[in-house]
Amino acid sequence: MDNYEQLLDKAVEELPETVAGGDRFNLEKVKGHIEGNKTVIINLKKIAKDIGRDENHLLKYLLRELATPGKIIGERVIFGTKVAASAINKKIKKYVSEFVYCSECGKPDTKLVEEREINYLRCLACGAKKPVKTVL
Repeated sequence: MDNYEQLLDKAVEELPETVAGGDRFNLEKVKGHIEGNKTVIINLKKIAKDIGRDENHLLKYLLRELATPGKIIGERVIFGTKVAASAINKKIKKYVSEFVYCSECGKPDTKLVEEREINYLRCLACGAKKPVKTVL
């Protein structure tokens, strides 16, 4: 038994320190500026890539939720009105809760699939499948 205790102590000593910021899924804040009466966002494509969703799907959702026109031009997204960054970030968080996080296990390991004209959020971690609303 003493040998077991020694091996256990050695194993505990060799464990790595806990990693700072233990969440592996970090949602980046939008970066941009206001030009006249338009809002220019420069990192929406990166945010869409980070959450594993199509940038056009995310943009359509934001345009509908913020009730503003907008389009992708190159690497930038231009909204037709002045929109506060905090409002955009709040809508992106809402998007992530609806279209990224699994409602069963809460993990972000999901993908959007379409079956018989209905969109589903399929979890790759637990296998859950739930219908989600279509973004027009």
